[in-house]
Amino acid sequence: MKPEIYQRYLQVLHDEVVPALGCTEPIAIAFAAAWARKLLGTLPERLAVQASGSIIKNVKSVIVPNTGHLKGTEAACAAGVIAGDAGAGLEVLSCLQESQISEIRSYMDSVPISVSALNEGPVFNLIVTAFASEDVVRVQIAEHHTQIVLLEKNGEVLFKKDLENPSQAADRSWMSVEGIWEFVEALNVADVSELFDKVIACNMAIAEEGLLGNYGANVGSTLLFTYGDGMYNRAKAYAAAGSDARMDGCELPVYINSGSGNQGIVCSVPVIICARELGVSTDQLYRALALSNLIAIHEKTGIGALSAYCGAVSAGAAAGAAIAYLSGGGYKEVAHTIVNAVAIDSGMICDGAKASCAAKIASAVDAGIFGFLMYQRGGEFLDGDGIVVKGVENTIRNVGRLGREGMRGTNEEIIRMMTEK
Repeated sequence: MKPEIYQRYLQVLHDEVVPALGCTEPIAIAFAAAWARKLLGTLPERLAVQASGSIIKNVKSVIVPNTGHLKGTEAACAAGVIAGDAGAGLEVLSCLQESQISEIRSYMDSVPISVSALNEGPVFNLIVTAFASEDVVRVQIAEHHTQIVLLEKNGEVLFKKDLENPSQAADRSWMSVEGIWEFVEALNVADVSELFDKVIACNMAIAEEGLLGNYGANVGSTLLFTYGDGMYNRAKAYAAAGSDARMDGCELPVYINSGSGNQGIVCSVPVIICARELGVSTDQLYRALALSNLIAIHEKTGIGALSAYCGAVSAGAAAGAAIAYLSGGGYKEVAHTIVNAVAIDSGMICDGAKASCAAKIASAVDAGIFGFLMYQRGGEFLDGDGIVVKGVENTIRNVGRLGREGMRGTNEEIIRMMTEK
């Protein structure tokens, strides 16, 4: 592999696999609110949050961490204003103290926080406007959870980012499954060992916490109780348990993928469980984690940051591909596993972040594993089977088209259902 291509894949991993505390959509609101407070220089007397429908959908039902089980846009905004660290990115609420919870509640009760939908612009689009005395500040985040594109105070533009001409780093159109496979084979594990050691520690910790505690609908522990301790069921159960805990406000960070903590859990936890059971080397585990994370990023590129297409499907297919690799499979097994997996589960909708995400994760991991086991026994979905077409890249393009274009109306209808009074 050419050194410059190797470095590009490596950079994608380090850009996309990063730590976050809490569901990333409310955290993005808290991040924008923390920046608004910072620019204003004092507590806002009034706040206005404008967000694209997909953000509102993902914030509505999920717990904001470290807030005593508060949920929703207003809670995320108030938490960011009162206790957010604007310099901490997706860990903006990591320094929130228990003593500040009552302050957040009081602020929500006394300060007007309006919430409205942004019907134009990027699918991921968020503006927080803060008012104090004669001062007004605006913070806009677009396309990515911490990508600030506008900072404005009293009508003066302090910073503006051009969204019409994205940087080369933001362009992922050059990625391919074959290229990812070549990168994994060429990988110097020293380049990812520090990152993946953190991924393993953080994402397994929240999975284990999800099994120990009473979180959400307890999907993970129910899977173990019902279907036993076999390797593949544990892979599903531990991933689901991580989501159980995360959706219910667990105060442990996770390493995310493509802007999503749930997708980060799916790309890592089933792979780690299977690697430990199969007794593979640490070197192989690192390569498998690189494979799963990069494939998920590649799949998500065509779909976009937010959609009515459940992101766990892409991550589950990627985890299945990594498990195929850990089981001795080569490029052919990896490619066919991806196609089989997305053919099984591509109808799964995203109706926001909440407890049932854990069950969807279990289904997506199952589809990824089954996609591999099917191909191992000679079974595969062929060109013309629904959205499946010849070649893994062509099928991934179809999935991207389905998630980005085909499900746009579905997303709008889901948002209407979720916001109707």
